[in-house]
Amino acid sequence: MKKIRFRKKEENVDLLQFAIAGNPNCGKTTLFNSLTGSNAHVGNWPGVTVDKKVGIYKKLEENIELLDLPGIYSLSPYTPEEVIARNVVLGDDIDCIINIVDATCLERNLYLTTQILELDKPVVVALNMMDIMERSGYKIDIEALEKSLGVPVVPISALRKKGMKELMAMAYATSKVRRRGVSALEQSALREIFHKTVDLYRADNQTNVLFRAAKMIDEDELEIAENPEIAKKVEKLKKNIDLEQYDQDFSAAIADIRYDYIVNYFSAHIIKVESRTARSEKIDKVLTHKIWGIPIFLAIMFLVFHITFSENFLFLGAVIPEGSFDIPIIGEDSIASPGAMLLGSVEYLTELISDAVSGAMPEGVWYTGLVVDGLFAGVFAVLSFVPQILMLFFFLSLLEDTGYMARVAFITDRAFKRFGLSGKALMPLLMCFGCAVPGILGTRTLGTDAERRRTIYLTPFFSCGAKLPIWAAFAGAFAAKYASLPADVTVFTIYLIGIVVAIVAAIFLKKSVIKGEAQTFIMELPNYNRPQMKSVFIHLWEKLKHYVYRAATIIAGAVIVLWFLTSFSFKMEYLPGDDASILGIISKWLSVLFVPLGWGMGANGWKFLVASLTGTIAKEMVVASLGTLAGGGTQEALDALLVSIGGNLGSLNVAIPAMFSYLAFNLLTIPCAAAIAVARTELMVAENKKKGRLYFWGAILFWILTAYVVSLIIFWFGVLAVYKAWLAAIVGIIIGLAIVIYAMYKGGVIDQIRQKLAAKKEIK
Repeated sequence: MKKIRFRKKEENVDLLQFAIAGNPNCGKTTLFNSLTGSNAHVGNWPGVTVDKKVGIYKKLEENIELLDLPGIYSLSPYTPEEVIARNVVLGDDIDCIINIVDATCLERNLYLTTQILELDKPVVVALNMMDIMERSGYKIDIEALEKSLGVPVVPISALRKKGMKELMAMAYATSKVRRRGVSALEQSALREIFHKTVDLYRADNQTNVLFRAAKMIDEDELEIAENPEIAKKVEKLKKNIDLEQYDQDFSAAIADIRYDYIVNYFSAHIIKVESRTARSEKIDKVLTHKIWGIPIFLAIMFLVFHITFSENFLFLGAVIPEGSFDIPIIGEDSIASPGAMLLGSVEYLTELISDAVSGAMPEGVWYTGLVVDGLFAGVFAVLSFVPQILMLFFFLSLLEDTGYMARVAFITDRAFKRFGLSGKALMPLLMCFGCAVPGILGTRTLGTDAERRRTIYLTPFFSCGAKLPIWAAFAGAFAAKYASLPADVTVFTIYLIGIVVAIVAAIFLKKSVIKGEAQTFIMELPNYNRPQMKSVFIHLWEKLKHYVYRAATIIAGAVIVLWFLTSFSFKMEYLPGDDASILGIISKWLSVLFVPLGWGMGANGWKFLVASLTGTIAKEMVVASLGTLAGGGTQEALDALLVSIGGNLGSLNVAIPAMFSYLAFNLLTIPCAAAIAVARTELMVAENKKKGRLYFWGAILFWILTAYVVSLIIFWFGVLAVYKAWLAAIVGIIIGLAIVIYAMYKGGVIDQIRQKLAAKKEIK
């Protein structure tokens, strides 16, 4: 087994190292952030992309290096997170394990604890969320629980920062005392084989023998691979054990023994003080309602988009007379949303810088074009939307920290099941709203290969943060020109398009290319909590650094190359933004393929194609490219280019259908280079390399064709709406009814109606 080692030196001083372990949603990361604050840094574990968080606690006699392990339910090698946590706690570097346990879900959390207690390491149990436990009408006998576990138990509230000093003081004192592991198997029906297996490890001079013996009997793959000789001997011992009630399944027997041990020794320490319905249960009656749950979710998301993007925040535009006021940043004939005000502020600042630099440089020369029309226009086009991106992530982080996003997975599970996905698949897809890379990696937790592959195919359809500048740029420009098209409605529509296409695509994939049923989804909903603002802002700071770094490196470099290709002809003549430039000539030929989609037509069609192609490097490049191709280095120049999309089709202005077609294409087409690389790695894990390559290239083709077909439908349906709105409404109603009837048929509703009618006839 590969050992994971860590740097234990800071300024040439030895550091004690404590590992924080616990289940997902138990408050582990909140505790870590509270203890380390600005002393924490985030990286990746060796060989994997799972986050590694390390920080320093400096309030004791010695500085403590804290290691935040991934959230896990057990130390079995079923996921990369579990393998990482297992390797860390088995290593020699860890001086103490802080096992954080959610007091509101004590029995489930203690399953991991029973495994940690088998290690020959100092352990302290941090009993978190005690305040919520007490509000629910229960309390825990701390002294009795501590005696039963045989290790210190410290009640804390990570969210309210209560018990932090006491916990670290106890962990520090415990780390100085040697400890021998204890196991639930020692007094169980498997005690005979367990003790014999322990003796085998001791004869081999190994450490953590109780843990290893339990894992060997449990048929742990990593343990068997590391100790094949002991595995052969244990296999012989198993033949003499009768486990008829478990169908000779030792894993099931051990799991049952652990849960029985928890119930018999620990559950009695939970005391019911008074009978009352928990706050979370009351809220769930509304938010997870089988009828209103999804509409409430959509309403919450629309409110988030309205606060972030709307130019008419308080809906005053309908009552304020036109021309009443026009205040920069605040709004024109209406009050802008906080997100729109932040956007206006940054745009104002970037234009001041661009105008100042442009005024200080000579006109008409290539290096002025490089700096102002190329570098500044491209990079500023991305940076202008960073405040709105951060605001959107702020609200999504709040929803995640409160425990609401887990409810979204729960309420969508029934619908997802019909499309070949489980509610569990929603979690990696929701991660794609931040970035597709962790979303694709998150599919590793799905139970079947078919569901995992289908989910990877759907990941680009959930708009990542890098695509957000595209929606914001077009939404703002079109809202300014077309009062009937608010920016928040535009952005919300794009997100809905992605979700609807994902549902249709999931049905198609399940019935054709990637067949197979989804795994049954079982989850325990966490209690609602107040968000930890410190954790939220640390997350936003990481996002800000990410965008600024990309703007200063990848995007800046790509913009310079793009500026050169669009500013010089094949004869090296300086032709800024001209269709006779190198890229202009090439793109004019290719743009013919996208004329049916609306945005490929017109004098600027080639520019929109170039921007889309550069999006394969990084999706932020789409707006950066359009900013460079617009020239002028100002927001007005960029807006003028954006609203020119599509142009006229005969006497019809088809800019709005073309805009939605372009946004849909960029949403659904192949993602950025980083996401493509990760998707390739994950899809190549197949029965053989040839089949893996087919899955990967099939994904590329699927994304391109889906983007093209959906954009084609959106554009021509939009043209029909512009030409004859009533006819488009009829077509939309027919399509909607067809979808409803199909959903009723697949859901068995029509069969139920037939059965009821048949029953009535029999009665008559």
